[in-house]
Amino acid sequence: MAKLTLQEQLLKAGLVSDAKAKTVKTEKRKQDKLKLKNNVEVVDEAKALAEQAKAEQIEKDRVLNQQKAQEAEKKAVAAQIKQLIDEHKQNQDPEGVAYNFTDGNVVKKIYVSETMRDSLIRGRLAIVKFEKAYHVVNCEAAEKIRLRDAACVLVLNKVVETEVKEDDPYADYQIPDDLMW
Repeated sequence: MAKLTLQEQLLKAGLVSDAKAKTVKTEKRKQDKLKLKNNVEVVDEAKALAEQAKAEQIEKDRVLNQQKAQEAEKKAVAAQIKQLIDEHKQNQDPEGVAYNFTDGNVVKKIYVSETMRDSLIRGRLAIVKFEKAYHVVNCEAAEKIRLRDAACVLVLNKVVETEVKEDDPYADYQIPDDLMW
């Protein structure tokens, strides 16, 4: 049995009519003649569409890879922040004094010891928020966390040393540290 061409197979199956097969054959022959005679490059629509689809797929893959890289970077930063908090967090004291701070527009309260409260006020300790929980860490760890994600650091006081003026009449009087308003 002789091998049938694709055109013959389509005709035999009834998928293509004789007239359509003849027009396709003549079109192909005309394109080949033009190509040989005039040295004209005939545009192959199927080939152009395939190249366009390939270019679109490459662009889509590039965007997807970029998104995956950004997600991986976010996960790495979150892991670094979690590690810094775990290494440097201070234990809170449920029996201690309340320390009020703001998280966005909401006033929050944590309970810490008196010395921790003093350290928070003086800027030696800081409050960070990670995974919906508040942690007290030292200021060096808070600075490292701020470099990775500034939104995590909620309280990090910077104490500014004030100059004592020579003609200040109240220079001899000290303000008590435990003054509560």
